[in-house]
Amino acid sequence: MGQTWSPLTHAGAREAIALACRVLAHRGLADGILGHISLRIGENSLLVRCRGPQERGLAFTEASDIRLVDLDGNPAAEGELEGGYSAPNELPLHTELLRQRPDINAVVHAHPPRVVAADLAGLGIRPIVGAFDIPGTRLAAGGVPVYPRGVLVRNRQLAAEMLHAMGDRPVVLLRGHGLTSAAGSVEQAVLQAISVDTLAGLSLQVTSAGGALKDLPDSDMAELPDLGGSFNTQTAWRHELARINAAW
Repeated sequence: MGQTWSPLTHAGAREAIALACRVLAHRGLADGILGHISLRIGENSLLVRCRGPQERGLAFTEASDIRLVDLDGNPAAEGELEGGYSAPNELPLHTELLRQRPDINAVVHAHPPRVVAADLAGLGIRPIVGAFDIPGTRLAAGGVPVYPRGVLVRNRQLAAEMLHAMGDRPVVLLRGHGLTSAAGSVEQAVLQAISVDTLAGLSLQVTSAGGALKDLPDSDMAELPDLGGSFNTQTAWRHELARINAAW
């Protein structure tokens, strides 16, 4: 018999994803009703932010909006897509990553306007800062590729194209569309997206002021310490949660 869904099934993970959706919105990366976050749950299933009959946007995501589906988008337990809920049209963007990248457990897809604008202006995500954002600088130094099609990634073929462009990198930009960020945890995937958005915003500001973008010198890059996961992820995430709590 199939597992009967209740609000307590994977309750902690559902709440964590809902909070992450609200962080994305509060940071301006997912304005309106577009965007979603997923988390691998077992070999063939994932929790993903779905749309329900009372859809209000990512800023108002609740744990009940997070539903358990399989890699083909079917309910992974009894009742998961009842009540008018449906998986995202771009679910293949998540599931293909989870199929092909065993190092990945969480996927964020968002539509940050500054990221889209910077890419359309020909501004790549580059390590233009240093200690301002050490994890973001390191991410940019490794390269942030671009999937050059502004399409809805709604099937496995298009998702495979996106993955080809992404390679082994944690973030890929989607031209005229947004970004996809993948990591071992929901928190890390969201923080990566925030760093990319921040770098895109700074790039737009610098060039709008007449400046030229310059990468951080190798000598400075070598001096940047690794402050560790407890600071880069756990402390940073507590800050993000405090921000949204204060906003409410």
